[in-house]
Amino acid sequence: MSDWQEGAAGQTPLPYPFYIDIVTKRYFDGVDNKVMDQVLDCFTADAVLTEVTSNTVHQGREAIRAMFVKLFADFESIWHGNFVHTADPATNAVCSQFTVLITPNSGDELRYENCNRFYLKDRLFHRVYVYMSGDNLLKEGDA
Repeated sequence: MSDWQEGAAGQTPLPYPFYIDIVTKRYFDGVDNKVMDQVLDCFTADAVLTEVTSNTVHQGREAIRAMFVKLFADFESIWHGNFVHTADPATNAVCSQFTVLITPNSGDELRYENCNRFYLKDRLFHRVYVYMSGDNLLKEGDA
């Protein structure tokens, strides 16, 4: 798959449950429980995560790791739920809409209604687009 293009047809489709599993049981479970290895194991080495509403781009697994180190340190609790998923196996993509409840250290809980678009390559996230309903929480960390 050297000519990979996000959303391009002709990719090997995965079973629908795979997309839901990687998003909810692997990725968001890892984020909510602050398990860095579980989170990073969902990404290709050269993945790109973009927080679209602020145009913040994290290129490569190390930049994504640094972003999560900061997120985990800045917030005492994180919860993602109320998922609605639409998967497109023909293009190895899944769109997930969900609620986020997140509490800053010594602060009041914040509620977000977000949507992520995940494009997979070789069974892992290769491009992720995050649309947040509030201020960007996915700031650059110290890589």
